[in-house]
Amino acid sequence: MDRTKDEDQLQALAQVVARFTHTPLRRSIGENIRLLLERPDGLYCFRLHKDRVYYMSEALMRHALSFPRHALISVGTCFGKFTKSGKFHLHVTALEFLAPYAQHKIWLKASMEQQFLYGHHVLKSGLARVTENTAKYQGVVVYNMKDVPLGFGAAAKSTAECRHADPTAIVAFHQA
Repeated sequence: MDRTKDEDQLQALAQVVARFTHTPLRRSIGENIRLLLERPDGLYCFRLHKDRVYYMSEALMRHALSFPRHALISVGTCFGKFTKSGKFHLHVTALEFLAPYAQHKIWLKASMEQQFLYGHHVLKSGLARVTENTAKYQGVVVYNMKDVPLGFGAAAKSTAECRHADPTAIVAFHQA
């Protein structure tokens, strides 16, 4: 069977979106991806446009289809982008949507908030709380003590290792 160029592009797009939803999102929110797509206010979807992944309602997606792809700058909320090497990096713009569904969370003391926002890793001395059963290198959402999400990170140590760590040890890596 001869395949058209459009069918090949659609299959490649499906593989890219599958890779996106199964790695960074799965690390951050686990099986709650379904809740992100099937919201009470309608159905939502992810779309790839110029190496960036956008999150939008299906109604907005249908409106965007009336414009040529080269004329669109962006549509929806940018969740992140694929690097030239094919890795996916979450953007902080996805924080508002991912924070309610996060399975693993880290809370910072007030003294550590500013440092985290400037891009520093989280030290044990700045850690206030961490959810139970957080595995090493697990994706986490970082909160302040008032439950305001600050950004994304990856746990450098498991919950058990954090309890016995040195105060100057890094317990979470800054990501976004």
